[in-house]
Amino acid sequence: MSRFFVKTDPVDLQNGKIIITGEDVKHIANVLRASAGDEIILCDGLGTDYYAVIEHISKQSIETSIKASKPNTTEPPLNITVFQGIPKGDKMDFIIQKCVELGVKRIVPVMTARSVVRFGNSRDAASKAARWNRIALEAAKQCDRGVVPVVDEPVGFDAALKLAEGFGLRLFPYEEERNSSLRDVLKKYSDTAAGTPESAAIMIGPEGGFERSEADKAIGAGFISVTLGPRILRTETAGLATSAIVMYELGDMG
Repeated sequence: MSRFFVKTDPVDLQNGKIIITGEDVKHIANVLRASAGDEIILCDGLGTDYYAVIEHISKQSIETSIKASKPNTTEPPLNITVFQGIPKGDKMDFIIQKCVELGVKRIVPVMTARSVVRFGNSRDAASKAARWNRIALEAAKQCDRGVVPVVDEPVGFDAALKLAEGFGLRLFPYEEERNSSLRDVLKKYSDTAAGTPESAAIMIGPEGGFERSEADKAIGAGFISVTLGPRILRTETAGLATSAIVMYELGDMG
């Protein structure tokens, strides 16, 4: 069945109804060519799926009746936030889409010293973030997520370090690291005696990587510098590879 995220009204829920509005109305009516009696899945974005039957379709809204509801089971136990150095072109679109598929909860675009992409003003940044959030929404629909991961507006490197405070695990994949491997770090946390963290922050540099001063700042702020192996990964690969490995070792992909 087709799946959509909706904002639920407590009054409607009490009456066993969900009203769909916005862009999804056109998609359901004109693209899917749905009609009264068809069944769809509606998710409230808070972890509950509703199995609903379409009762009435108008140009502005679609009225459905709830047949059943159940907790969504696709959200991982580990809350991962990827702090992504903003890359050139449309690479960020790809990164966001795949992060959502892997189970990442939040993506924070970061402007680093070597970032080529810059924003003229706050309006430009907000416009770009709105587009990125639409990509996250579509990806969340496709992979049956129970929540829609948030893509923040771009922040500076120091602000990103501040946002990462409080995470149980903070990883800093760094091409200059030679001793501490991601595998060795995760082994310590996957050991039941050590306990599994509830959250993880992953800091990824842009195409040119991080400057040494940024690495020193991150390590000083509690990030663990790790190597991902002998090969240099592209920025659009590094965050996805790290997220997948962390999700395998500490999340629900094992």
